[in-house]
Amino acid sequence: MKKILVIGGAGYIGTELCNYLVEKNFKVVCLDIFWFGNKLNKKVKIIKHDIRDLKNNFFKGVDVVINLAYLANDPLCEINARDTWEIGPLSLYQMLEFSVKNKVKKFIFASSGCVYGVKKEKKVTEKLSLEPMTDYNKSKMICEKIIHSYEKRIKTVILRPATVMGFSKRLRLDVVLNLFSYQAFFKKKISIFGGSQIRPLIHLKDMIRVYEHFINKNFIGTYNTGFENVSVKSIADIVKKIIPCKIESVKTHDPRTYRMDSTKLIKTGFKPLYNSVDAAKELKKEFEKGFKPKKANWNLNYLLEKKKIIKTN
Repeated sequence: MKKILVIGGAGYIGTELCNYLVEKNFKVVCLDIFWFGNKLNKKVKIIKHDIRDLKNNFFKGVDVVINLAYLANDPLCEINARDTWEIGPLSLYQMLEFSVKNKVKKFIFASSGCVYGVKKEKKVTEKLSLEPMTDYNKSKMICEKIIHSYEKRIKTVILRPATVMGFSKRLRLDVVLNLFSYQAFFKKKISIFGGSQIRPLIHLKDMIRVYEHFINKNFIGTYNTGFENVSVKSIADIVKKIIPCKIESVKTHDPRTYRMDSTKLIKTGFKPLYNSVDAAKELKKEFEKGFKPKKANWNLNYLLEKKKIIKTN
């Protein structure tokens, strides 16, 4: 039985990933500070700890490390630069050192599809240069460089995810399709800024399957993970078809468009099974069953209110 250490495993993606893997008969350990509470299966072993002070024994007997831990999204990282770099690159260095020391077989890192910056190319592949525009994505790029420096000492996989969508027991409502679904169901109106900007998307269930894919397969390297490149207006239209509502468009000074091409991932044998329509339908279903959004479903405001992150910039 493979032992999987999921660092940052109590978040939006991590919660569902840990719960999925443990049901697939992996031995799963979740290392997290649990700022947003605990929605994990009781079969998942828990280590409540700040990753800025990691311990060697956390990595003993581990076969695969998956690092999801980060201040998730641009606004959070811009609030406190020190936390961004300590939780990001500096903690990553410790993880890799302990992984090598304990002979971990593979290290999988969640980077970001936005490390490319804004590209004119219609197909944004892994071969293009990295030109990140925000502190969040600049720090992710540095993390990638750190990982490359360890490639001769440990097998590594860097994933560059698109915007993840779909329901999680630790739901985030500050990502585009999830936010629009919330607005449509509870407010009967979607507010979009601009609308022509393109956003790459991946369903949460497929994102989890990508991690499982690289746990089980011998592939290493860097991979884009996104299968729909859709305009913000089109995302709103998709949600509207599932949850009838009005759409309000507001002018924006941020016309940034992001795309990605995941042909390299598909060539490894991975095939997506879910899409944006599936995500909107499952969110509607959960809302109808009585799921009520809480402050913790919006990362930024919640962490500021709870003083987990102190504004310094």
